[in-house]
Amino acid sequence: MTTTFPRSTPSALGIDARGVTAFLDALESTPDVEPHSIVLLRHGRVAAQGWWAPYAADRVHLLYSLSKSFTAAAVGIAVREGLVDLDATVLSWFPEFDADVTDERSRRIRVRHLLAMASGHREETLQRAEATDPEDLVRGFLLTPPDDEPGTVFAYNQPCTYTLAAIVRRASGGSLVDYLRPRLLDPLGIDDLAWKRDDTGAELGFSGAYAPTAAVAALGQLYLQRGVWDGQRILDEDWVDAATSTQVENPDEQEPDWRQGYGFQFWMARHGFRGDGAYGQFCVVLPEQDVVLALTGQSLDMQAVLDAAWQHLLPAIAPRDPDTADDADADGSDADAGLEARLASLGLPPVQGGHLTGAAAGSYESDGVLEGLRLEPDTDTGAGAWRLTVDVDGGLLSFPVGQGEWAVEGPLAASAATGADGAVQVVVRFVETPHAARLRLDPGTGTASGEWVTQPLHDGPLTLRRPTA
Repeated sequence: MTTTFPRSTPSALGIDARGVTAFLDALESTPDVEPHSIVLLRHGRVAAQGWWAPYAADRVHLLYSLSKSFTAAAVGIAVREGLVDLDATVLSWFPEFDADVTDERSRRIRVRHLLAMASGHREETLQRAEATDPEDLVRGFLLTPPDDEPGTVFAYNQPCTYTLAAIVRRASGGSLVDYLRPRLLDPLGIDDLAWKRDDTGAELGFSGAYAPTAAVAALGQLYLQRGVWDGQRILDEDWVDAATSTQVENPDEQEPDWRQGYGFQFWMARHGFRGDGAYGQFCVVLPEQDVVLALTGQSLDMQAVLDAAWQHLLPAIAPRDPDTADDADADGSDADAGLEARLASLGLPPVQGGHLTGAAAGSYESDGVLEGLRLEPDTDTGAGAWRLTVDVDGGLLSFPVGQGEWAVEGPLAASAATGADGAVQVVVRFVETPHAARLRLDPGTGTASGEWVTQPLHDGPLTLRRPTA
């Protein structure tokens, strides 16, 4: 479990519940958008929250690049504690590379340039840095010369954030999560945050954080409150100002909400600012409205998610007036009740079709990615229950398969049905991540095939789950 915010109703917080409902409608009906959770805060209270089954409030979700905003918070805390100077050169933190790094621009990259994705490179350097030094990404990055003077050009660049995480680890003498635990996570009530590590044991920093949606909302609320939580200052006010304002222009980005400027691991937007991650992980902060919107999902069209928020949600928020935050609008009570019922019944549809029959039971040959695939009745669970077992990536996955519902076991949820052609369609959701896979089993030929709905960026089926300590 994680942070629990005080509950309220939309109308009591100056929000028209009909606008929230319209936003939900848009999320559910827009192509290439699949929502998994929503937490909407105003004045530090929950106006609306919900999870689309089989996703749930107490589960973590892979945040992808929204992880960067947590890494940046660690840097901000280290700056406040006097451990890190934003104007120090990056190389000064890695003196063992001093003789190797001869490019003058590389030597002039400062910590603040990393935070602003303004290292001077014109494009992503991850693959080049890994190729330059497969054992040490920081060294590979510093040996990749910038194209321009640091601080003058924006390029979304994973090694910038990886290096920030490495600096925090050097400054603190421990892991990134260990540093954040007493300084950020515990004060905000975030009990569960895990981070994927690379082969060296270091947190990725730029990706790989797993946290519940409420933790995302809490981070946004901390920035909305200008670095103060329950009377305790966690981030300096000037840090918050810098992090949430344009440090480098980025007018060449394709989408409108991605070309409004970049702060310290936060994007500026047409409204407010945000952290975000691949496939629709969002922490949207609207200071003018005193609102935080946290979302997770499996969405290919992330601009469409923000478009829906600006079209439906933003107009539903009354001008900020904290003094009347407790005065419920009686006219909105029906809409509030309708929204509450809607939020309580959210769910992603299971696979539709006929029931599995004995003809579907057995082993299936596949395309070489999936091996040892077997579908069979699960007699240990009860009548009508089925289980799918598959060898993949050198390991074994075995999980129950629901019919007309999601069967959930550990980090997996699955649903199956028989199609008109007799083939069995299965959808497997890795419910601690954005990702799902589709399988097709043909009892007539004894063959199976599979594909990702969205391609994981740095994991496979056996590792798409919360990392262990």
